[in-house]
Amino acid sequence: MTGEPASFRAVWDRASAIEGWLTPEQGRRLFDAARQLGPGATIVEIGSFRGRSTIVLARAAPADAGVVAIDPHGGGDRGPQEIAPDAVRGDADHAAFTGNLAAAGVGDRVRHVRKLSADALGDVPGEVDLLFVDGAHRLGPARADIVRWGGRVGDGGTMLVHDAFSSVGVTLALLSTTAISRRWRYMGRVGSLAGYLRTDLSASEGLTDAIRQAAQLPWFARNLAIKCLIVARMGRLTRLLGHRGGWPY
Repeated sequence: MTGEPASFRAVWDRASAIEGWLTPEQGRRLFDAARQLGPGATIVEIGSFRGRSTIVLARAAPADAGVVAIDPHGGGDRGPQEIAPDAVRGDADHAAFTGNLAAAGVGDRVRHVRKLSADALGDVPGEVDLLFVDGAHRLGPARADIVRWGGRVGDGGTMLVHDAFSSVGVTLALLSTTAISRRWRYMGRVGSLAGYLRTDLSASEGLTDAIRQAAQLPWFARNLAIKCLIVARMGRLTRLLGHRGGWPY
């Protein structure tokens, strides 16, 4: 974290102690996106888990911004081995989420909607300025989040999608939506955190944008190979792919 502004360091020092999958570099991308918003902006996060990313967004956002965290805390979709709902696990996540936000001093800055994202569209009025998508990673829910919630992002707004070109479901969702849309400009990625700007692209710009996203597929294939090796308990072989550490994010 050397050279990082003290404000981000302070936020990340607290947020990184919370269980989650956001990397420091991705946390910085969220922090910068929220900090650049204008007065009265609306931030929506889909998938909060225990609050790591929520705290980053809330601490960086303008004082009068609305920060909405949408997560049913049903105990499911917590990873490849924890897809099915589990009420006990979900209640534990919810308690941890609430406690972590309070400890970080943002409990009153965040409005939590404890619903599935598909059921929460009516809970957020108007346009969204910054959307962070990190909900269920299966194709159907991920695509619905990108289409339905992404459609709520106003012109010039930003959508950040976690596990892009890493998760199979999220990647297929992006390839079937943003990659063929002339309403989203691909702004690159930080690890698996991909950024998109809501705008209007010409036909040639749309083609260039689709090619730029397709160019991420070799990295996607590498991530799949790494995950398969980890699941097969052959993690040491991931070094042959230049990977160090655990699950790729």
